[in-house]
Amino acid sequence: MPLAGKGMLLTSMDIDSADEPDFNRWYDREHLEERVAIDGFLEARRYVAQRGSPKYLCLYSTETFEVLDSPAYRAALNNPTEWSRTTMARFKNMIRAVARITLSRGNGRGAALGVVRLRPSVQSADSLRATLHEKLDPATADGIISMHLIESDPALSRPLGADPASSSPGAGDWFILIDGTGVDAVSGAIGARFSDAPAFGPASVISTGVYKLMWDLARCDIPA
Repeated sequence: MPLAGKGMLLTSMDIDSADEPDFNRWYDREHLEERVAIDGFLEARRYVAQRGSPKYLCLYSTETFEVLDSPAYRAALNNPTEWSRTTMARFKNMIRAVARITLSRGNGRGAALGVVRLRPSVQSADSLRATLHEKLDPATADGIISMHLIESDPALSRPLGADPASSSPGAGDWFILIDGTGVDAVSGAIGARFSDAPAFGPASVISTGVYKLMWDLARCDIPA
């Protein structure tokens, strides 16, 4: 099926190698389950980079976009555990995108994920969506399971703790997500469909990356 829900939180970061064991333990033993247990959250997936940066990436799907600005989610953000507070302070090169899922084609999820980060101009949004609707067709690429577009909300996607008045050019970026059966299939799809920057008009391709699935957690996996 296409991506679950209508909202998505994308987070990505680097971590010093000395802190990686505790960082991964925190994600695997506390953080993912804590987030998926929030009302309106549906699932989470953890990835590690095979090509590109930051090294770690996580996707959280929510029933609606509004869940990502709900009292329940805000309460979790404002009351982190001591382990969370310590670990998050170690993040480097943090990306945080609070986004709407605006396009989702295909059925299922893959073992590898391609990520293309775009920065559209306001004037190009409608034409860019039309262009991407044609490009995000998994049926014409071997090894590609599904393809998606998420559009970040500029106000909600600022780094946590950032000054609300500060400028954050990347807060409104869009992300193309490509689910595939393996790294080679995803890399091929990125190269074939998203390497031609002029095809995106006023939008800029900020970065691309290929990630391998570490594990996933659905709401139904958590004991009642």
